[in-house]
Amino acid sequence: MEKKLRRESVCVQAGWTPKKGEPRVLPIYQSTTFKYDNSEQMARLFDLEDTGYFYTRLQNPTNDAVAAKIAELEGGVGAMLTSSGQAANFYAVFNICQAGDHFVTSNTIYGGTYNLFGVTMKKLGIECTFVDPEWDDKRIEAAFRPNTKCFFGETISNPGGHVFDIERFARMAHKHGVPLIVDNTFATPINCRPFEWGADIVTHSTTKYMDGHATSVGGAIVDSGNFDWNAHADKFPGLCQPDESYHGLTYADAFGKMAYITKATAQLMRDLGSIQSPQNAFLLNLGLETLHLRMRQHCANAQAVAEYLEQNERVAWVNYCGLKSNKYYELGQKYLPDGSCGVIAFGLKGTKEDAIRFMDSLKMICIVTHVADARTCVLHPASHTHRQLSDEQLREAGVAPDLIRLSVGIENVEDIIEDIQQALDASK
Repeated sequence: MEKKLRRESVCVQAGWTPKKGEPRVLPIYQSTTFKYDNSEQMARLFDLEDTGYFYTRLQNPTNDAVAAKIAELEGGVGAMLTSSGQAANFYAVFNICQAGDHFVTSNTIYGGTYNLFGVTMKKLGIECTFVDPEWDDKRIEAAFRPNTKCFFGETISNPGGHVFDIERFARMAHKHGVPLIVDNTFATPINCRPFEWGADIVTHSTTKYMDGHATSVGGAIVDSGNFDWNAHADKFPGLCQPDESYHGLTYADAFGKMAYITKATAQLMRDLGSIQSPQNAFLLNLGLETLHLRMRQHCANAQAVAEYLEQNERVAWVNYCGLKSNKYYELGQKYLPDGSCGVIAFGLKGTKEDAIRFMDSLKMICIVTHVADARTCVLHPASHTHRQLSDEQLREAGVAPDLIRLSVGIENVEDIIEDIQQALDASK
């Protein structure tokens, strides 16, 4: 048996294995299409009877190498890159849901995902029920219905910093015969591998820590290969019944553990086309090569900043699971013992205007929409990224009106703290 590499080595080595005379660095296959010698070869590809490349919307060598690296990092059987994290979350759910179906999701999720699930997918005839992950099992299980197809949550919620009890919700989802889908963007597979705790499908906004440099928007879906679709065939006709668009092929029978990710690629990507460009996949791979180093620094810096904020008299509250006083500390130690991420949620004493003056007084730290890259940045979610939500929805999503999202970068931590302190002083 071939020896498995540790995660740090996977970041650097996995995905692309050059043969003699081939480029040592993953090349960019910047081509829409690929040549074949005869019509029969092409026909077999279109019928999913053979593997290979014919059109980049479906598969591309650069993208596949990067997807393979992410799959190996997460411990999955396969992965697919998408054009954004939003596309990844949409495809992950839509791959097993259709009009008339239902799914359950944690309410402490990114505002864009909240809107996608609660508004846009509802227009497609797919309904979701939002639950508070802090409710007891009985109350959460009451949300499941006969037509429920999955449960969704985020390892570390954006922007609130809530830690998702993966093992608990995997057990609950499996009790009702559905998979658990976990967005692992903030933790990354360096700090948490949800499959090891019972999750079935993982998604990422690769735009964040995986890219790490704020250069390329992208997403990924990873399949564990562990969920037995045929054991619940009546719930998942898209995987367990013949697909008329592929001459009656049944994914679960034809592809086994690769059924889910094959369907996502061959059907959803074929029809909806939210593919990540090979150029962006190449840049993403450069980010992945240093992911293990950067996450260590993000977490070390964020821990120091969180401890500083907790002791500051101007700060009303801090949510960071690395703090021993934090309500998520025990869950953090269980799922994220080596560190969580660089994102801290906190609030200042005073009014919303005080928070705005503080952010406007920062010098090195920038106000940007982005989060989770090398540079420290800040945002007020209630008036920026989550402004489409009502006050009630904000409360349900764990986004307090005074919440400031601080994404701690990999600069010298003393410079970060000094900039925060001078902004606090200037905004009194």
